[in-house]
Amino acid sequence: MARLGCLFAVVVALAFIGLIAVASLVFTTVGPGGGGLAGGAALAGRVLAMVAILFGLVFVARGFRRIAGPLDALGAASRRVEAGDYSVRVPEPRGGPGALRALVRAFNTMTANLERDARARRNQLADVSHELRTPLAVIRAELEAIQDGVHIADAEHLALLLQETAVLERLVADLRTVTLSEAGELALHRESTDLAVLVSDVATSFATTAEAAGVRLAADAADDLPLLDVDPVRIREVLTNLVANALRYTPAGGAVTIAVTREAAGLRLVVIDSGEGIDPQLLPHIFERFRKDPRSRGFGLGLAIARQLVEAHGGTLTAESARGQGTTMTVELPTEG
Repeated sequence: MARLGCLFAVVVALAFIGLIAVASLVFTTVGPGGGGLAGGAALAGRVLAMVAILFGLVFVARGFRRIAGPLDALGAASRRVEAGDYSVRVPEPRGGPGALRALVRAFNTMTANLERDARARRNQLADVSHELRTPLAVIRAELEAIQDGVHIADAEHLALLLQETAVLERLVADLRTVTLSEAGELALHRESTDLAVLVSDVATSFATTAEAAGVRLAADAADDLPLLDVDPVRIREVLTNLVANALRYTPAGGAVTIAVTREAAGLRLVVIDSGEGIDPQLLPHIFERFRKDPRSRGFGLGLAIARQLVEAHGGTLTAESARGQGTTMTVELPTEG
């Protein structure tokens, strides 16, 4: 800004000097009553030059004012951002160069993104603190009870402590997966995978759970499916999460189906349940971190992780649901990852 002010002062000074020089030439070259037609023409030319210089000076001054104002605002706003205030915005100038308006728009977009990210970090820390509080409170209460002699350190109470410790470990592991995925640093160990076999294995692992809940669990795979270059551990994790959710919200007498079909661009995995469906107000947010049904015993990270794992493979995970009509989770995986 200091350089801009100096440049403006130099331009004004040069214009003023030029104006004085032209005026001097006029009054020294053309005196009163002399010069004839040629002198008149010379005088007219010099007067026009003076007028042109005046208009140029006014134009330059207006141009500098249009540029200097927004740049001053950008400088002040940048200092506020440096101090941690991401709510600052700079009004977009109505005049001035297009590049300056683009710079102001880019600055406002940057501060809006910084403000959103800062809010998301605060919300995430609050959510993590909330989720950690319960298992830590249980562990502390049990340890204090054992220390005070209220409980003895028998197998039952130690098992409870181990269970709550496992809850903490799972939360930490889920948070690490989310963080690595968002940073683009999640390592995938791809190999040629038969998704039909993978689906069958997942169905088999949930057979006992489904039987105990009185839910019919079926797996269906199309014939002649191509091998897919994916990380089988991560895709199994996705399917496990989707099937576990489907069984949790499907009442006795209902059904859960896992199917895989071939599509033009790859393979489609669907998990369909005949459960109660998802609340319409919650449905648009189910893939967000820590967003969950009030009855859920989880952390609200499972579906967020599932979507990020699918997207890491270049695929998509979507949900369709209606109250009383069940839910369909669809995973699209491209043939070329």
